[in-house]
Amino acid sequence: MSTSHDHNINLIRQLQNGDEKAFTLLINTYHKPLFIYALNLTKDHAAAEDIVQNTFLKTWKYRKKLNTDFSIKNLLYKSTFNNFISHYRKEKAFQPLEETYIEAINETIDEDNADVISKKIALITQGIEELPKKCKEIFLLSKQDGLTNIEIAEYLNISIKTVEGQITKAYRILRDLIGDQLKEILFILFDVKR
Repeated sequence: MSTSHDHNINLIRQLQNGDEKAFTLLINTYHKPLFIYALNLTKDHAAAEDIVQNTFLKTWKYRKKLNTDFSIKNLLYKSTFNNFISHYRKEKAFQPLEETYIEAINETIDEDNADVISKKIALITQGIEELPKKCKEIFLLSKQDGLTNIEIAEYLNISIKTVEGQITKAYRILRDLIGDQLKEILFILFDVKR
């Protein structure tokens, strides 16, 4: 087992136990790279700082739910991106996406105006909230937290087939809401590229 992996496990366990020194170490280690990452996304120093601060606050708040099987670094970057999306949707009030994001999204959504996109995002967000409990949990672990089907199965102690079935069910329900543009809307919400 690698030293890096051991360090990851030890750090997560310390955080789970409420070790404030471990939290300080986490901030000292990752604040700068996360800030640079957030700044590249927002092009705004104040917004980037708020996003990173929110990432650390959420990590501390939900520290007991951290899993030693997963990289704390990957979790922090994923959380920062999700916080950026939340910030973007709130502060920009669904203004047209920046050119860099438009290029990354399917042409169908590129042709839509911001109002149509915002309505579809709201529709999907509500749709996710209304998914059956287990279906919603598995879908968010996959799309929001970025876990693989195998990781979800191990985390929830269920079969991979069950995971696949629930994700397929979620896609079917959500696709009924907005049709073939589901993939593009999920990209905006969760940076889902697959």
